[in-house]
Amino acid sequence: MRYFLKLTPQCCLNSLSVPGLSSLRPSSPRVFFSLSVSSNRTRFRSTMASIVEEAKRAAGKAAVDNHYPKDAKYVGIGSGSTIVYVVEAIKDLGIDTSVTKYVPTGSQSKQLIVSAGLTAIDFDALPQGTVLDIAFDGADEVDDELNLIKGGGACLFQEKIVALQAKEFICVADSRKLQSRLLSNWKYIPIEVAPIAAARVLTALTLLGSIDPAVRMQPDAKTVPLRTDQNFYIVDAPFASLLTKADVLIGQDGSGKAGVWEVEALSQAIKQIPGVLDVGIFSGLTGPQAQALGGIGGQKPVAAYFGMPDGSVSVRKAAP
Repeated sequence: MRYFLKLTPQCCLNSLSVPGLSSLRPSSPRVFFSLSVSSNRTRFRSTMASIVEEAKRAAGKAAVDNHYPKDAKYVGIGSGSTIVYVVEAIKDLGIDTSVTKYVPTGSQSKQLIVSAGLTAIDFDALPQGTVLDIAFDGADEVDDELNLIKGGGACLFQEKIVALQAKEFICVADSRKLQSRLLSNWKYIPIEVAPIAAARVLTALTLLGSIDPAVRMQPDAKTVPLRTDQNFYIVDAPFASLLTKADVLIGQDGSGKAGVWEVEALSQAIKQIPGVLDVGIFSGLTGPQAQALGGIGGQKPVAAYFGMPDGSVSVRKAAP
């Protein structure tokens, strides 16, 4: 049974007899109104969350349909909520995956692989010289040149070495992650750091122009630093919005003056700090570009798939 209440300025719930509301004794009808608004907001958030999840599912399916190699032997599987739908799409292909080994970028992605009935193999258990046929991963932010920020889930080092070991790296995300420049919406660069060097790294990042860098704490224990799978810390370092190579080519200075950096220049500067294991900027070469120079794989994806709110999928491809 549903009840419809019309409240006037003089109306008070104390004078209403409605089953289930007898225990309410508000001093103002605005209390009841706020309950209604809160309920509407909850429904709205739930609807929006559902739209985002369907967008992720669409992006994951399109990426797998277009790039999953026939007879793949080794496939990298990244971290994050979008990758759930990549694994789902692989299962939906209906192909024989019994001879394929899936390389996780962390403990969470390993659990995802195992739960899907696929065979997981740790990166350090790969036979010497193994090259992954492809790697799928998400991102915290993606710019116009397909540079990425990753590490919001604290797996950036393993995500990077898996990408670097793959012939192709494909990024899968929802439309909120696509921005013109990095650090437009996402506010910081994650950096994996040796605990003993954390204080020194924070000082060095400040000198590079970072604004209040900080060691990331456990979400359920705010005074305890979060530890990665390597037992390292994560430092979150805010910077001004990063320039692209295109910005530098038209004359903008991305060398760090006044804290303004070009993506690759900042990545290299941070990696030079003693105590830094790796930085959550994925830039530079794609897999095919690295192979053309005699390498194996690259940090930059060859393509990025974005699930859009209308159910479509937008595809961005890296320059050849």
